[in-house]
Amino acid sequence: MSTDTLRRTAAHDTGADRIQRRQRNRRIRQTISHVLLVLVALAFLFPLIFTVATALKPAGETFSTPPSLVGSSIRWQNFVDVFTFVPFHRYILNGMFVAGAGTIVTLIASALSAYAFASLKWRGRDSLFLVFLGTIMVPQEVLIVPMFILMQRFGWVDSYAALIFPWAFTAFGTFLLRQFFKAVPYELQEAARIDGCGPLRTFLQIMLPMAKPALGVLAVFTFVNFWNSFLWPLVMINDVNARGTVPLGLELFFGQNGNQWHLVMAASVISILPTLILLLFLQKHLVKGVATSGLAGR
Repeated sequence: MSTDTLRRTAAHDTGADRIQRRQRNRRIRQTISHVLLVLVALAFLFPLIFTVATALKPAGETFSTPPSLVGSSIRWQNFVDVFTFVPFHRYILNGMFVAGAGTIVTLIASALSAYAFASLKWRGRDSLFLVFLGTIMVPQEVLIVPMFILMQRFGWVDSYAALIFPWAFTAFGTFLLRQFFKAVPYELQEAARIDGCGPLRTFLQIMLPMAKPALGVLAVFTFVNFWNSFLWPLVMINDVNARGTVPLGLELFFGQNGNQWHLVMAASVISILPTLILLLFLQKHLVKGVATSGLAGR
């Protein structure tokens, strides 16, 4: 075998070894990445796993020693006892009504204001939008007292209206939809105006159908916020049994009869279901909305 042939063979072997090393290193990195992702996912899922496991434990084994994730028996009766210990079904219905109505009002108000800030031209539009956007930095706790006084003057204390309307006009929803509307090609609106469409018809027939992904994102966020709200219903609602929401209902498992932790966990699992169903129902719009909202604008 000649010297040139030996050199070419050695170079070929070196190149093959280099490719194999690269592939082996890539597989090692992928394996490490997958292991880290699984560990992070388990860290986030552990509170949910612990909640479900505690919800299925007998009452006396919630804080057993030594601690165990699974009880001596699986007690599905805990989920039935949730509705007999307190009228929890009433709180679920109240929460769904408040969260659903609040979501609808928020979508309508945010879509209209976002279209006005994004597509209509009027004096002081951008300055007013900056002021409106600045309200996001004001925490809810600061507004509790003035909002309560306002609701008291309206006569809305201990009513569903007080739970729905004060927090339905949010700068976050307006900002989210405004960024989506600004990403829509302006030529579509010009074509609609040439065809004789006014601003309202352009909004209803052109802009709103295209904003379904962003509306889906806003609907999920808004529903979850209303559903999990605790401080404002605690301040506004006097008759918990009549108009109490799910967070207020969970408080009733703690009292003079002791802390019913197994029932609290069971009720918490039940309270997760409506938001989980909504998330699964709007998953397609949610993913698309997150991917497209806030992209290129004018």
